[in-house]
Amino acid sequence: MKRVIGLLCIAFAINSCDDGNLIQEDISFENVTATQSCTNGIIYKLKDQEALLLDIPSSSFVNETSAAGSPTVVNISTSNRVIYRFYNGAVTSSTICETIPPASPIVTDQWTATKGQVVITTSATKVTNATTNSTRITGYNHNIVLKNVTFEKSNGNQVYETFPFGDYQTTATTLPFLFDQTLDKCSTSNQVYNFTSSEAMQLNIDPSLIANAVTPLNTPRTGLISTTTNSLTYRLFTGGVLTNSYFCNTVTPTSPTVSQEWNAVAGVTGASGIIEVTTTTSGPTTFKHTIVLKKVTFKKGNNDFLLGDNYVFGDLLTTN
Repeated sequence: MKRVIGLLCIAFAINSCDDGNLIQEDISFENVTATQSCTNGIIYKLKDQEALLLDIPSSSFVNETSAAGSPTVVNISTSNRVIYRFYNGAVTSSTICETIPPASPIVTDQWTATKGQVVITTSATKVTNATTNSTRITGYNHNIVLKNVTFEKSNGNQVYETFPFGDYQTTATTLPFLFDQTLDKCSTSNQVYNFTSSEAMQLNIDPSLIANAVTPLNTPRTGLISTTTNSLTYRLFTGGVLTNSYFCNTVTPTSPTVSQEWNAVAGVTGASGIIEVTTTTSGPTTFKHTIVLKKVTFKKGNNDFLLGDNYVFGDLLTTN
């Protein structure tokens, strides 16, 4: 009997240890969907008396859709920190973000990640206009996963091969698209453009599309977006007011500054990236060319959005 009891004790001791770790405990935030952030850049999740903290550079969260198989990877270190804390009372945002933390609750235990990686996969969040079928990017979702992370705790180390931290949202700069329908054209080139004080859309149009001849009813002239003829660009500006003097220069002005540049994707016959021009008369020697862009997609890096099924670029007046 003593021998049996001794064997049972040995078996219990073996099963209670894991490479020197005394107790296997789990961090469990699966039911906590909200990921919050402080103004100092700390990202965190809260649950009752627990907090999971991520302190890495804000530049790690790039507003750019990740290329397939190429997430952003940040190595955990003393400056790129992942911390799991236990408190002696309910924890709130002020507990984490205040410059001088409240006196209560206080930290009763802390696990600190000593190695591993923070893997961030980013995708664009879009809204679709049900009327025009246009899409606009409203923000970016950053899915955060900890890989091969080791937590140092008071009673040993704990290792996770894969630990889902959760999703963190950032907002996108709104593209205004507040153009009127009055187009201008450079006299020295085929550039047709529309602009406001902070944005511009420029079309290097095939001149045959704006011939001074009335088009038959319901038979517009058509062309396809390409990277050369009929190239289309949208630009958003900062640091000044955009005026008509910005355009048609041999050397592009440096002010205002281009903050975003989106280029239209090459069109496909009968499917996408189509330019339609309807020409009517507007006086004895004046012609009005109404330019419509159909199913045009703009792209910047790995991000894209659809301009809409039928977007009226505007009206261009020409004379004989």
